[in-house]
Amino acid sequence: MSLVSVIDAARSRFTVAPAADADALRAYVSGHADATAYHDPAWLRVINRAFGHETHCLVATDPGGAIAGALPVAYFSSRVFGRFAVSLPFVNYGGVLADSEAAAQALLDGAITQVRRNGGAHLELRHTRQRFAALHARRHKVAMRLPLCATADGQWNALDRKVRNQIRKAEKSGARVSDGGVELLDAFYAVFARNMRDLGTPVYSIRFFAEVLDTFPDRTRVFVVSVADEPVAASLVLWHRDMIEVPWASAIREFNPLCVNVLLYWQMLRFAAERGFAVFDLGRSTPGEGTFLFKRQWGAEPLPLVWEYWSADGHSVRDLSPHNPKFDLAIRSWQRLPLRIATAVGPFIVRNIP
Repeated sequence: MSLVSVIDAARSRFTVAPAADADALRAYVSGHADATAYHDPAWLRVINRAFGHETHCLVATDPGGAIAGALPVAYFSSRVFGRFAVSLPFVNYGGVLADSEAAAQALLDGAITQVRRNGGAHLELRHTRQRFAALHARRHKVAMRLPLCATADGQWNALDRKVRNQIRKAEKSGARVSDGGVELLDAFYAVFARNMRDLGTPVYSIRFFAEVLDTFPDRTRVFVVSVADEPVAASLVLWHRDMIEVPWASAIREFNPLCVNVLLYWQMLRFAAERGFAVFDLGRSTPGEGTFLFKRQWGAEPLPLVWEYWSADGHSVRDLSPHNPKFDLAIRSWQRLPLRIATAVGPFIVRNIP
């Protein structure tokens, strides 16, 4: 019997369906070595509440009823972009979590069946390696990860001298950093919304971040850099096991000469080192671009991100990223919008751009 036949026979042993036992699912995810922060079933509730998308977690169970794999999925339905599914949208990780290749393949088969049933055009899985040779894969992004020192002093000494001088410059300019929880959400969002408008990108609703902070109060932190009591740089970090991640960070470009963004990142690194985290994930970047080079100066190294796609027509999937040249005019037009209008309209557009 060929290897393909063996895998086909093995995967047929699994039953794939939306999770019915929430406690069993949480126990499986929390005990799996490969689980990310976003495999926590609570993330599906965050996405559903903030964006209104249908969400559920598919589980593969063996003949004895034990969970052998999980796949969180959010379903999109848009007049402009059509119907499709993503694991997981709006964040950097997700995808298949499984005990074996057979269980992983069973989950993929089950997800494809559901997408077809819903009239979807494609399925996107966000992995850090290619799991399915038959799927089209994009490697356009990397995560930037930095191993942390055991102490804040050690982390400071590990910095490049130029970076340390930029931090001192920000402090001497009067920039001050606050960190906390939901009480800093408005300040964070004021910076984030302004920066997204300036980049020409529709902004998430403030409700999304409120849901994140409300759902994970013990695993999240907001940082805000202010100059003369005006928020000028801000971030939201979250952690899982020994890794802390900053998926969302922004700075107002007029204050870049004061190095406020450098001060922001240093405060996050100090926080992480003082609390004993082993790795700081500085978020995803496009190799060679400005954010990639900024993160590289901290000593972070790229981890390839592999986003895999199944499409109903067998062709490549439409590129919805801002780097698509087709969106150049839209980006330039968005940058000229008054901030109030961009912030009001943006959430209705970006909710369908994963």
